[in-house]
Amino acid sequence: MTNPANAQITPPDTVVAPPKGGEVFRQLLAHRLFMAGAVILALLGLAALIGPWILDRDPSAFNIRARFAPPGAEHPFGTDNFGRDVLTRVLYGARTSFWIGLTVAGLTGLLGALVGLIAGYFRRLDSILMRLMDALLAFPAILLAIGIAAALGPQLTSVIVALTVTYLPLAARVVRASVLVIRDLEYVDAARLAGAGPTRMIFRHILPNCMAPLIVQMTFVFAFAILAEAILSFLGIGPPPPAPTWGNIIAEGRSFAVEAWWIMLFPGIAISIAVLGANLMGDGLRDVLDPRLKISA
Repeated sequence: MTNPANAQITPPDTVVAPPKGGEVFRQLLAHRLFMAGAVILALLGLAALIGPWILDRDPSAFNIRARFAPPGAEHPFGTDNFGRDVLTRVLYGARTSFWIGLTVAGLTGLLGALVGLIAGYFRRLDSILMRLMDALLAFPAILLAIGIAAALGPQLTSVIVALTVTYLPLAARVVRASVLVIRDLEYVDAARLAGAGPTRMIFRHILPNCMAPLIVQMTFVFAFAILAEAILSFLGIGPPPPAPTWGNIIAEGRSFAVEAWWIMLFPGIAISIAVLGANLMGDGLRDVLDPRLKISA
């Protein structure tokens, strides 16, 4: 673990080049937090990918005779009120959560980069776009996501759209802040004097230098999306049952929390592990990719 007391922060007006290529890869491999998060997510993703194939069970198949079976050899995570295997449903739910997390992070990064680049480079559009982003930030994130998802209806697409809109301002503001600094640097002025147009300036000279903070932000958006999807599903405005999502499994087990505690416990643990892994990766990426943060162990 690094000691925050030994962290030396470079002043904001000082430009420091981020590490490049193989150096970044070597630093990430040597960073314990990043590697811990990467291993956690890799193991969870691998379990979600091959686990259902190994178990070979239908996550929605009823088996009334096996209902409320406690964790054991045949059902390691027990069964629910319909006799469905909780382990199988948790693994299928991991697929849904990872898909939503990756899709939301990708769309948020793409759209946020576009909005941030336009707002940061074209000063006349800056106030318009940023006031729109501020309007979205004025609402608590989960309440805004609930409102949008409820308006669109309980389905997978609604969750993705709601979470993308909710976390779009985070990415847009990160990219805009980087553009405001980069657009006044000497190499950008030189490219402008050489006749480079706005499109070339933005995508060739400015965007590559905004990617590091954006990538770090997207790892946290991935974690936020997994947690928010579970909340939306728990409230009944996510993918509708019997689709196995972590939020749906917890919602179905809340009526049996005393006599069948395992129904809620294991998907809750899965959510915690996934969010922990993503946050550890984000912390590691921030330490390595942020050129203004110099950490001495």
